[in-house]
Amino acid sequence: MVPLKRRKMVHAGSLNTETNVCGGTEPTKFPQLVLFLLERKMGASRRAFLSQLGRRKGFQVDDLFSENVTHVICENNSGEEVRMWLEAQQRRQGELHLLDVSWYTESMRHGFPVEIHHRHKIQDVAVNAADVAPFSVPSYACQRRTTLGNHNPVLTDALSLLAEKAELSGEDGRGVAFRRAAAVLKALPSAVSNMSQLTGLPCLGDHSLKVIKDILKTGASSEVESTKASERFKELKVLTGIFGVGTKTADRWIREGITNLQQLRDSGQTLNRSQQAGLQHYDDINQPVSKAEADAIREIVERAVASVLPGAQTVLTGGFRRGKLTGHDVDFLITHPEEGCVVGLMPKLVCWLESRGLLLYQKTTRNSYLESEDGPGRPASNIDRFERCLSIFKLPTGGNADLQEAGEDSGPSEKDGAPGRRWRAVRVDLVVSPISQFAFALLGWTGSKLFERELRRWAGHERGMSLSSHALYDNKQGKYLRASSEEEIFAHLGLEYVPPSERNA
Repeated sequence: MVPLKRRKMVHAGSLNTETNVCGGTEPTKFPQLVLFLLERKMGASRRAFLSQLGRRKGFQVDDLFSENVTHVICENNSGEEVRMWLEAQQRRQGELHLLDVSWYTESMRHGFPVEIHHRHKIQDVAVNAADVAPFSVPSYACQRRTTLGNHNPVLTDALSLLAEKAELSGEDGRGVAFRRAAAVLKALPSAVSNMSQLTGLPCLGDHSLKVIKDILKTGASSEVESTKASERFKELKVLTGIFGVGTKTADRWIREGITNLQQLRDSGQTLNRSQQAGLQHYDDINQPVSKAEADAIREIVERAVASVLPGAQTVLTGGFRRGKLTGHDVDFLITHPEEGCVVGLMPKLVCWLESRGLLLYQKTTRNSYLESEDGPGRPASNIDRFERCLSIFKLPTGGNADLQEAGEDSGPSEKDGAPGRRWRAVRVDLVVSPISQFAFALLGWTGSKLFERELRRWAGHERGMSLSSHALYDNKQGKYLRASSEEEIFAHLGLEYVPPSERNA
């Protein structure tokens, strides 16, 4: 019998009994730092995993303790244990940073060495999880104030990615669950450092909590990383990025062997008008729209509206109204202070824009909303029925202020990215609302999508009302509740008013 070969043991003091020597590292991004992970209480497999993770992130992580080490990373070791081990290595404590593994995982999440705070230092008394005060937030997103910035971007980005994956797979319920969990984390007043802080928070299901726990523990989630690497996820994102293509169509194409734009072009698939335009202007439409570009489009739309209906009002809505600096499209809400004046406005507006060559594609739908004496149908539709124009706008670039010249500069058939092209394609939605419904339309078209969903859920579950972008109906009293401003709508719902900049759930 051939005896089993023993694994090589490298001793580095009483706390570190075994070290795995791993070959191959990524280029070091932070040469001034040399990290060493103690194995005792951390475990060999976890130490190996964390070491490899650090190297992939560009950190120098040594398997052997030496004079070059600048940071010693420990897990579940007392300060006394670590100091005794350090004395055995004949290194002075003042020359080293003795840190808890939380500093390491936070650095992995951010991709760079984070600032060392008091809580990271191992010589300090460890904080008992039971002593960490849990966060507290209201159950509904419409009760919370959520700004664009948040203290937990790594966690919220991970949950949002899993929500997108679920939505692309047709699992809308699972997608909403992840979105709600992310919205809770966005509203927290500080970063999550311990799972005990999440005790009792709403909307955090077992699946979301597992993802959060993995990231807090190791700096990454295996499910999130596998989603990013998934070919099917990438294919669905590409195909649904075509204007007019939904998840069902994209899934059918993938099952037929069409996984990218060129294969779609070569396939001979019959595309409708919106899909044809979406494929033709794919690169432009999937490029973020800046606030400056949105403002440029607003100037054009305001000029057009003023020309066909003097006195009409145009409001930029969507993410830009909430303070975002970029977006995937631009939404405008148009009204007139005199009831009934907006009838017939949209065809005139579209004609004005088309006559100047500013629309690469447009589809107009008529207003189909009728207010019933018996109130809205149940369940209330989440899709409004305003007169609207879904379009692909031809935005002049390079400071070209002459709209006529810009429109004639290059025809709609010119391919995106062509040399000398002085315009870009942008998705633009134009929505016309009667003044009597304008406050509801403005609230509905400002978003965010989850904030609006939560408003409707609050109205139905907590107030016995039906809310839409057209009206608010009190089911108990059997009557519509009128409002001329968003503040009045919040008051009807018994909610504190939340300004647009804090609706980024």
